[in-house]
Amino acid sequence: MSHDPSGLDMDLSSGIAAFESKQFSRATGLLSPLAEQGNVEAQYRMAIMAQNGLGMLPNPLLAYSYMKAAATAGLGLAQHGLAFMYMQGECTDKNPAKAIEWFRKAAEQGLVGSLTTLALMYEEGHGVEKDQEEANRLYRLAGFDER
Repeated sequence: MSHDPSGLDMDLSSGIAAFESKQFSRATGLLSPLAEQGNVEAQYRMAIMAQNGLGMLPNPLLAYSYMKAAATAGLGLAQHGLAFMYMQGECTDKNPAKAIEWFRKAAEQGLVGSLTTLALMYEEGHGVEKDQEEANRLYRLAGFDER
């Protein structure tokens, strides 16, 4: 792999293209070194592949580690993914309070899926006190009519 910025960009673009076209073994080879160097886009995709065993054996610890790193760095999709890991207890212990925290961060970045999931959690009282008013507010923010 090249160490000049254009080479890194090319490796990232090629890795993302391989990921998008479901060439997961190739994507892993291209994205793994970038993820190790802290590239959040690479970390996010490596997390998905490690979580689901795409192009590699399933690796929950690696999936959680990369998803958390990309989420902490501010990548909205990774924040949403990490929230789901906490909500479902997948790749980490189930923790509804942390799920709420990360869904909220992703929602602040405008991710409609995170807003909707948060609304549902408030509506059902999952991880938070049941609060239909807050659920309705979040549904409206997500572009839905109140329930």
